Amino acid sequence: MTLFFQENTALLEAATEEKTLSIFKLIMDGGIGGRVILALLFVLLAVALYIYFERFFAIKTASKIDENFMNQIRDYVSSGRLDAADALCKSKNTPTARLIGKGISRIGKPLDDINTAIETAGKLEVYQLEKNVSVLATISGVAPMIGFLGTVIGMIIAIHEIANAGGQIDIKMLSDGLYTAMTTTVGGLIVGIIAYMTYNHLVVKTDKVVYQMEAKSVEFLDLLNEPV
Repeated sequence: MTLFFQENTALLEAATEEKTLSIFKLIMDGGIGGRVILALLFVLLAVALYIYFERFFAIKTASKIDENFMNQIRDYVSSGRLDAADALCKSKNTPTARLIGKGISRIGKPLDDINTAIETAGKLEVYQLEKNVSVLATISGVAPMIGFLGTVIGMIIAIHEIANAGGQIDIKMLSDGLYTAMTTTVGGLIVGIIAYMTYNHLVVKTDKVVYQMEAKSVEFLDLLNEPV
């Protein structure tokens, strides 16, 4: 009985070691073409993750709003303390505060001019929020295509081996091509899926900030329309 358990333990350890090394072995057995494509996919994944986390924290910071901010602006504008209102906007490092600050700097001009100035500033703020996000969309489309390129290269390698086999076809001689085809396809799809999910998440977060900017801008313009 003891011998039986020892033998099964040894087999389990061997199986575990084989599973641990299988992915690395597949990559290394894929040939130079497969390794180059997987290295490129790894670079794309690193770029996608960097852009995602950099934009995520930037958008998260931009979405923070002091609930008392507009009440203070209302009090300052109503009492004619425009300098204090402008100083308050400058102390808040958020897109909404910068939009309101732009509107305050135009007080005294026609309302249409104030609205135009806020809209122009809003476009610049949205551009800053969306900076590099389009790269994620590009990676989500390019990564699977690069993976499929590896698939084609792998199949070419396999067909080349078959053509040179002289009728003696052995599955082992096809392994390099098959490894290249499968590993690059999986790698490309994984990178593409990650980039696509992170891109859509950032789009949703950005839309939320844009909505906040629009809501506060309308509130500010309504404030200017209130009778004195």
